[in-house]
Amino acid sequence: MIAELQCVVLDCPDPLQLAEFYRSLLGGTVNKQDPRWVLDDDWATLHSPSGLVLAFQRASDYRPPQWPDPAGPQQFHLDLGVPDLDRAQEQVLAWGATVLDDDSDGRCWRVYADPAGHPFCLVWH
Repeated sequence: MIAELQCVVLDCPDPLQLAEFYRSLLGGTVNKQDPRWVLDDDWATLHSPSGLVLAFQRASDYRPPQWPDPAGPQQFHLDLGVPDLDRAQEQVLAWGATVLDDDSDGRCWRVYADPAGHPFCLVWH
């Protein structure tokens, strides 16, 4: 091992808005003081209760992924464990997510896009 994961960074048009979306979903603190990053209009962070840090970086020419279209690849996605898929879906939609695939044919996951268009999955655990 030569490195340690510091955070996962998502490009987006509005860093603070996306940080608040993920705070609603995961809990934690938006823009907690941390010597590793300078917080400004182009950069926001979320320190989650689990210790994971997500960072959000402004991209002026941001183009959201077009899941599942390979011409606009998803780039990456997060799988987030939840105890109740229906309840979690209601909450993420209220916070600004959109449904990409809520096929409920007995699968244990559903696919959404955050407010900036990044796909993420809610996975029943």
